[in-house]
Amino acid sequence: MPLYEHVFLARQDLAQAQVDTLAENATKIITDLGGKVVKTEAWGLRGLAYRIQKNRKAHYVMMDVDAPPAALAELERQTGLNEDVLRFMTIKVDAHEAGPSVMMRKNDRDRERGERGGRDDRGPRGGFGGGDRDRDRGGFGGGDRPDRGFGGGDRDRAPRAEQEA
Repeated sequence: MPLYEHVFLARQDLAQAQVDTLAENATKIITDLGGKVVKTEAWGLRGLAYRIQKNRKAHYVMMDVDAPPAALAELERQTGLNEDVLRFMTIKVDAHEAGPSVMMRKNDRDRERGERGGRDDRGPRGGFGGGDRDRDRGGFGGGDRPDRGFGGGDRDRAPRAEQEA
């Protein structure tokens, strides 16, 4: 049987138990029609790139499915009719990913960074290294760069009108 990954986005105002029920209903549809769900991952409540039906966030769920095309067509039909599902996408894959998906590994990595304090690998100030430039000129620009003529470089100079006269 062909292998698929099915991801759906559920409304943000649903409880996690309701999202789990949606995943169980999808699993039931697949198993009733001769397929099987190999793995189900709930990625949690995540922000959307743009609003969908006035929702800024959605519950993401990914399922690895091993099913005949007819079972998948029925799953997509039922998912499309459900008002709690904002979007869904099914893709055919050559093989299912062993272990946790990339999104689950990313969540674990983000959680570890939070425990360690976050910016440990970028130095005390973050950014791209360096950091000595701000000390030379009171926090603006680099030490060996020429004055660009704005920003209070020479305040003891007379205004232009007095210079010309």
